[in-house]
Amino acid sequence: MSDCKERRYLYSPWRMDYILGEKASDCVMCRYQQLGKDEENLIIHREEHCFVMLNRYPYNNGHLMIVPYEHCSSISELEPYTWQHISGLVRDTEGILKRVYGCDGINIGLNLGCAAGAGIAEHLHVHMVPRWSGDSNFMSVVCGERVIPESFECAFRKLKPEFAKLLKGKE
Repeated sequence: MSDCKERRYLYSPWRMDYILGEKASDCVMCRYQQLGKDEENLIIHREEHCFVMLNRYPYNNGHLMIVPYEHCSSISELEPYTWQHISGLVRDTEGILKRVYGCDGINIGLNLGCAAGAGIAEHLHVHMVPRWSGDSNFMSVVCGERVIPESFECAFRKLKPEFAKLLKGKE
């Protein structure tokens, strides 16, 4: 048992529209990879084996996803070098989120399969969600609504230059 006196839960009932809504017949993650539409598709950063994008249905400001170009549903299906590349980008993204958002913590997770909560189970992706002490507010608790005070455009402009520095460091 932890030292915490009360257990806290992350609820997101507003995502039910997404969960129960009509799903595209193709893979959204593969469709978003198309070059030339990065800002429209919220892709902040591209590397050789994966890309980083803002989550269109975020839990918090700066909620990012690291997505391999490979279309597969589990870690064991990925080429080993792709998994290593994703792991390195998770490490780099941790630093970026802390610098840009000054967050107190970060949830990092993979939901492998529908039973594990994957909204897009056919294409593996890693979620990185900035968290702040006390970031649950009354809107979520009372109204079942999430308040995300930052637009996608603003988040994109703040994060893009930080990811550009990654590429310069790898040249």
